[in-house]
Amino acid sequence: MSARFPAIRSLPAVLALCAVVAACGGGSNASSAGAATSAGGSAAPASAASAAGASAPGAPSAPSAASTASAASAPSAASAPSAGTSGTVTPSTTPNVMPVTVAATPTSTRNMLMASVTVCVPGTATCATVDNVQVDTGSQGLRLLASALPAGFALPAVPAGAGTDPAGACAAFGTGYTWGAVRSADVKLAGENAAALPIQLIADPAVGGAPSGCAGLGLAMTNATALRSNGILGVGPFSADCGAACVNAPLPSWYYACGSGGCTPSAQPLAQQISNPVAAFATDNNGVLIDLPDVPDGGASAVTGQLVFGIGSQANNALGSATVLRANSVTGYVRTITSDGAVYSRSYLDSGSNAFYFNNAALTRCGFWYCPSSPTNLGATILGIDNASAAVSFAVTSSSTLFATGNWAFDNLAGYNGSAFGWGLPFFFGRRVFTAIEAQATPAGNGPYFAF
Repeated sequence: MSARFPAIRSLPAVLALCAVVAACGGGSNASSAGAATSAGGSAAPASAASAAGASAPGAPSAPSAASTASAASAPSAASAPSAGTSGTVTPSTTPNVMPVTVAATPTSTRNMLMASVTVCVPGTATCATVDNVQVDTGSQGLRLLASALPAGFALPAVPAGAGTDPAGACAAFGTGYTWGAVRSADVKLAGENAAALPIQLIADPAVGGAPSGCAGLGLAMTNATALRSNGILGVGPFSADCGAACVNAPLPSWYYACGSGGCTPSAQPLAQQISNPVAAFATDNNGVLIDLPDVPDGGASAVTGQLVFGIGSQANNALGSATVLRANSVTGYVRTITSDGAVYSRSYLDSGSNAFYFNNAALTRCGFWYCPSSPTNLGATILGIDNASAAVSFAVTSSSTLFATGNWAFDNLAGYNGSAFGWGLPFFFGRRVFTAIEAQATPAGNGPYFAF
């Protein structure tokens, strides 16, 4: 699901994930089988609808007006990273591969990319492993349901601002929000460790119910049914969920100081913000690679792939001949131009969205989902901010047909989004997709960018 970017950073996350009511790392209340979901983004993670089994898009929330469809000039050809853009990357031998799966879920949501995450009381061997955590390249930071941790498992509170009151955090995803305390934990993924990382404990009773500025953001994703998982692992293109926008002054529906009198909006220093665990690793900290196998046209009952940490730091995460598409350093967006001439200035690659999300009046819709009478082949070009581009072909099959198969992983599931183009999890099947983190050096220069 896509989460929101602070101020402007949340465009993709919220749009995508929300758009479909099921994509963006979080649940939504879509009613059709195969509910949509989505995650990712920075402003506020957005999540999509729920239903008999899909998830909604999770583009970051967008600060600007929706993109319009209009004719565009032909994009320039993409090229491999040039020597002049290379960066110095620290070599690593740390085990950097985590298994990720797409399979049946208790909420019957399709295309949910899941992993297991271990958190520890900082500096100790007191640890707990949480299964069924959604992997989301559309948001930043680890968010776990407090109820998914063992009883009595106590993580230290992170203070709000420069004071001593515990911090509460609100994260807006496509069709809802998460609310909870900011806590400190050692986050262990494969052989990597993010020490004393600020994370969100969703529905942590220590900060009470969501304040009005957060509760007005839609569905309260405060349990496994609404969230459609036990948490969200946000490994998107930024280091912190809000960033500089939240440092000097409170922003609506972001951080709160939760004292005895309740929770009031608060500024939050970068070091105390919910942070991308990958950026906090000692090595392999410049991005991630999601490597998933292809799936048949009718879907698959289960898929196993890899979440690989780092870009160009080990033999297993080399960019190779991947095309690099640089993203906007504030919003995280790239552009998409579809074969019918529609231009989407807000476009994102989001493993937390469970479908392709876009607007196509020629495709029949069944509620939120597209359901053409026969499989339809489409084309588009994805462009970076430097106009490097990559042509993509994809198919859309009726959601009704796909859901009726009883399968859980599809590369041809699509839903409606009127203002952004979300390249959700279907895009990731059969590809090696890189997400580079802002300001981190990679062999192709600093992030943020996507590559495949």
